[in-house]
Amino acid sequence: MALDIDTREHLIETLRRFVAERLRPIEAQVAENDAIPDDVLGEMRDLGLYGLSIPEEYGGLDLSMEDECLVGIELGRTSPAFRSAFGTNVGIGSQGLVMFGTPEQKAKWLPGIASGEIVTSFALTEPEAGSDSAAVRTRATRDGDVYVLNGTKRYITNARRAGLFTVMARSNPDIKGGGGVSAFLVPSDLTGLSVGKSEKKMGQQGAHIHDVNFENVRVPVENLLGAEGEGFKVAMQVLDRGRLHIAGICVGVAERLLADCVAYASERKQFGQAIANFQLIQGMIADSKTEALAARALTLESARKRDLGENVTLEAAASKYYASEMVGRVADRAVQIFGGAGYIADYGIERLYRDVRIFRIYEGTSQIQQIVIARETMKRGG
Repeated sequence: MALDIDTREHLIETLRRFVAERLRPIEAQVAENDAIPDDVLGEMRDLGLYGLSIPEEYGGLDLSMEDECLVGIELGRTSPAFRSAFGTNVGIGSQGLVMFGTPEQKAKWLPGIASGEIVTSFALTEPEAGSDSAAVRTRATRDGDVYVLNGTKRYITNARRAGLFTVMARSNPDIKGGGGVSAFLVPSDLTGLSVGKSEKKMGQQGAHIHDVNFENVRVPVENLLGAEGEGFKVAMQVLDRGRLHIAGICVGVAERLLADCVAYASERKQFGQAIANFQLIQGMIADSKTEALAARALTLESARKRDLGENVTLEAAASKYYASEMVGRVADRAVQIFGGAGYIADYGIERLYRDVRIFRIYEGTSQIQQIVIARETMKRGG
């Protein structure tokens, strides 16, 4: 649902203040402790951030895709770890349920997801299935009124906090590829489900990923999400929205980096003047600004098309591909503009440089986006 102009402006201004006054001052603390304080998570719940994309009838804000991207841009102005805390509730961890869930499934789970009482997680990636997401090996074997799940999922965001997993598992071993995969709603407290250690990562400290192991986990048949064999369809439709969301975050990080660069270059003096006066510094700022503007325009236009009901598989892939690559270039230039200070932890630039690297990998690598873009372009005839 698209917000009216006044409501949208109020929401954006509220988030802008929250980011500037509450989140940015504790970025270094979160990175050092590899944890977001519980009181901050509570404030995020109170702001409705866990329910941005959940329908109003279940307690969510039911934002349009355009509004969600605008919110993402604001949230991108701080450490991406904060967004990750509720990102699965907004995107891949809830949208399969919103799109494909039965009325009973929605009534059972969505109110808790919207309030943040339930944290969701999306379990697709495996040790042998990443970009080739249709190659999942986790098995779901029918046994009367349950499916028995066995297998391991890898790099699963928010797994330790999750109360509910959306799990992709092969329900028909005779069908190769995506056609044999089904989606399941799996509560985290089922016997046989275990979560591995938190992985030590390059960036985004405070956001956690884990292996999730399924050993004879008995999932009721009524927890099948969509029809049997529709798991790959569920995953791909969820990813379209998720890719636009990530593109918005990338734009926000780039805009934050640009503001930091302009402020630093205006104060830092070399050869008797501010380095902002030097044309080679201006060139890096100009390139970064142009690319950030282009990513913003592409992302928001693609979001509007999705809100109109158009197929945006191509546009979502293009937005995520361009925005994630763009923010990497902007972060690299930011380190260069800050010089030695950019390499030092105190300024936060090197942290953001590491944080943004993952955007080119999760929810589809840049290479997968290229494949999707090319395939969809050929389908459309140009």
